[in-house]
Amino acid sequence: MSTIALAATQPKGKLATVGIDLGPLGDEHVEIDVAACGICHSDLSMLDNDWGMSQYPLVPGHEVVGTVAALGPQAKGLKVGQRVGLGWFSGSCMSCRNCMRGDHNLCSGIEQTIVGRHGGFAQRVRSHWSWAIPLPDALDFTRSGPLFCGGITVFNPMIQLGIKPTDRVGVIGIGGLGHMALQFLNKWGCEVTAFTSSESKAAEAKDLGAHHTMSSTDDAQLATIAGTLDFILVTVNVKLNWQAYLGALRPRGHLHVVGAVLEPLEIAAFPLMVGQKTVSGSPLGSPATTADMLEFCARHDINAVCETFPMSKANEAIEHLRSGKARYRIVLTQDLS
Repeated sequence: MSTIALAATQPKGKLATVGIDLGPLGDEHVEIDVAACGICHSDLSMLDNDWGMSQYPLVPGHEVVGTVAALGPQAKGLKVGQRVGLGWFSGSCMSCRNCMRGDHNLCSGIEQTIVGRHGGFAQRVRSHWSWAIPLPDALDFTRSGPLFCGGITVFNPMIQLGIKPTDRVGVIGIGGLGHMALQFLNKWGCEVTAFTSSESKAAEAKDLGAHHTMSSTDDAQLATIAGTLDFILVTVNVKLNWQAYLGALRPRGHLHVVGAVLEPLEIAAFPLMVGQKTVSGSPLGSPATTADMLEFCARHDINAVCETFPMSKANEAIEHLRSGKARYRIVLTQDLS
């Protein structure tokens, strides 16, 4: 079996149409007819080899939605024609301690959808059956792709840290990740504060579920909420006054990072100790947590705010994302032939 895909042949190169031989379908693998695929900043990082692990030709795309086209003889829980999604992870060993206790996303042998294999900017893509997650009927098919990366990235810490409906929480950054976090935390029952460096996003943040908005860079404003928040989710990748955000937490509060901040976090130990506060981070969630997130989205009518481009216009869509104009996620719809 072969497929048509979009690939870059060098860092920061343009995507061009290529044919890819998929080879025989593995016993425990599923082949997905791609209906749509989101574009994430991680796709840009891989295209540009920012993390030093890109292999070319590179086919991006790890926010896939589609239908099951074929199943290996040992694939479980799926049927041909079923709607599924695929995110950053596409396989795990299924035998290590982490996998056996349900933390497949922490598997030391985790397979990443666009690392050393081709992703979802294609007609077809494959994964292990456990990572092809069924999509509830209530969710919009085209717009659901970003849930499988951005959505689960911000939902997973809510589960891991035991965030409660009575908690007061903050979200730093109202972009591709943050706009979904606001929706999740609002529907979870929390009192939500949005921190943004853009005044123009304040009204949008409230429409998405924030009860309050504040400047993410105004230390004086941060000082007014000292000791009031139980959980602050960092979705940005820029350096901020982390000590001030730590001061905004109540005792036992959590400052949790899901944005790929490249600089070290400058945080003093003493405030952590006296307030028994934590600084933590997490990757995407396990298949089970992803399925729970999708059910939560279906129950509360949560989805990504998306702009759509045909997949054949992926280069234009990527430039739109690079320019910072995306509101808030970009989805490519299938038209490759």
